[in-house]
Amino acid sequence: MLEQIEKIAEEIAQSTAANAEELEAFRMRFISRKSVIGDIFGQMKNVAPEERKEFGQKVNMLKNAAQDKFKELVEALESASDNSAAEGLDLTLPNIPHELGSVHPITKVRAEINQIFERIGFNISEGPEIEDDWHNFTALNFPPNHPAREMQDTFFLEKDPDIALRTHTSSVQVRVMENQEPPIRTLSPGRVYRNETISARAHCIFHQVEGLYIDKNVSFKDLKDTLYYFAKELFGPDTKIRLRPSYFPFTEPSAELDVSCNICGGKGCNICKYTGWVEIGGCGMVDPNVLEASGIDPDKYTGFAFGMGIERITMLKYRINDLRLFTENDVRFLRQFSSI
Repeated sequence: MLEQIEKIAEEIAQSTAANAEELEAFRMRFISRKSVIGDIFGQMKNVAPEERKEFGQKVNMLKNAAQDKFKELVEALESASDNSAAEGLDLTLPNIPHELGSVHPITKVRAEINQIFERIGFNISEGPEIEDDWHNFTALNFPPNHPAREMQDTFFLEKDPDIALRTHTSSVQVRVMENQEPPIRTLSPGRVYRNETISARAHCIFHQVEGLYIDKNVSFKDLKDTLYYFAKELFGPDTKIRLRPSYFPFTEPSAELDVSCNICGGKGCNICKYTGWVEIGGCGMVDPNVLEASGIDPDKYTGFAFGMGIERITMLKYRINDLRLFTENDVRFLRQFSSI
């Protein structure tokens, strides 16, 4: 049996591996659980007791020799592979420059909006994108027959018709009102979903930022002053705003917010449809029913809310004419914002 060990040791020492298949064959023969060395270990019971110590030492030395040889073959094979790859290199070719990424324009504008409102005391609040009917519709004073509750306007989950992808971040405001006592001054940016046909001016996935301020004696003038400050900070000191009467279920009175077109300076162009004004969102005084549904006394507190599409603001700020560019991940488009 000692002669068998010596023969195996000689075979190990003379082994070579020119490729991965030969390396694996070596491993299976000498190192694996069913290897020839394993078989020799199994014969330990047949060795005379006085010879077992010497026999065990020789088998262990054989096992270590096999492992060392395997490591040597692996290193040799890797070295040969590296040399082969290096032979195919043309060191005269110009190097590929390391290109840094850039902040997405939507991310940049969202951060800029957050910073503007944080300077006047607003905090940032976030909530789930999969929302229940109460927070997305009912608590916001949407009547049971409102069109927004239909499948053609909202993405509902098939297994539960009361659960949907949120259609606005106003649902976050409801959660804040349910869990926080006034005064409340919060901003809710985030991604929303609506069942709309994708075009240059519309998308089924987009971003909103909505603000809420609730305290004693909050007036419509407070709302107007806040939005005027925001517009001047974002678009420049010469920016003007106007509020047009409108309707939203969760505010009363309600208004559409327009800003003077910063592309034509209010003179009229194709972006503002030659009116000099561009609509960027809606606003109004929080409806007393919404305050009551969220556990806030409407006789003691009043408040205002507003909401704006971040894509619309970004398009206006950077003069982008196609909403689809924001989600197509076209590197040519994104590179334009690397220095902004």
